[in-house]
Amino acid sequence: MKNISHLFNDVYAPVKALLIHQSPKGDKSYVEAFDIGANGRPINAHPLSVNETISLAESLNTSTGFNNNFLKSEGLLPGKVLYIHPSRDGFAVWHTREQEVDLLFKEGLQIPSGKSYVPPLIWKATKNDLYLYAIKTIGKVSAKTPLFRAPFFNLYENDRVCMGTVDTGMEQVHSLEDFMAQWERDFWGSYFSHLIGEHSPVQGNIVQLWQQQVKTRQKFPLDVLTPKQKTIKDILV
Repeated sequence: MKNISHLFNDVYAPVKALLIHQSPKGDKSYVEAFDIGANGRPINAHPLSVNETISLAESLNTSTGFNNNFLKSEGLLPGKVLYIHPSRDGFAVWHTREQEVDLLFKEGLQIPSGKSYVPPLIWKATKNDLYLYAIKTIGKVSAKTPLFRAPFFNLYENDRVCMGTVDTGMEQVHSLEDFMAQWERDFWGSYFSHLIGEHSPVQGNIVQLWQQQVKTRQKFPLDVLTPKQKTIKDILV
């Protein structure tokens, strides 16, 4: 936990006040700004200027809650990046190819932890949430590429990953490259423990599937993936 006790004695003096006016119908509004006089009372009422608006936006953008530097690349965009939405609640979408990874399973599943192949995946992540999808496309993907349910435990029906008590450490992420790497590390480094909901994300028995995959270390059988009736284009919102 970060120690902020040294900030408790800082004194902040008011310098500006904002008053928001709204029309009776609520469809129009404008912001009036006030300077704060020496006696602490608002003076010099005036419409919020362009410079004041920019200053306010920059101030909000540098706060911890709204900072989206994690969507800025250190250089040229990595080849696996498909889409970036650079808003206050921004997110990135990226693609990983078929690969062999280390998988961790809780003992209760009776699946041994170990290396296994996983299918090509589409990752969509904000600073707080991760959504995961599988695809059958081995080569280049496009907006029309069909999506399938990711064949893993710990996923909600809406494809959001349940990270449990995992500390994602996103406060220390300051670039797009670190952001993607952190999410991938956190996902593969967490234990698969349970299904969420009544339906298996694969066609067939998911426990038997991963028992076989870890045992044989064969390529992932794409025919067991369950279609989402969506394409990559549908998740770019």
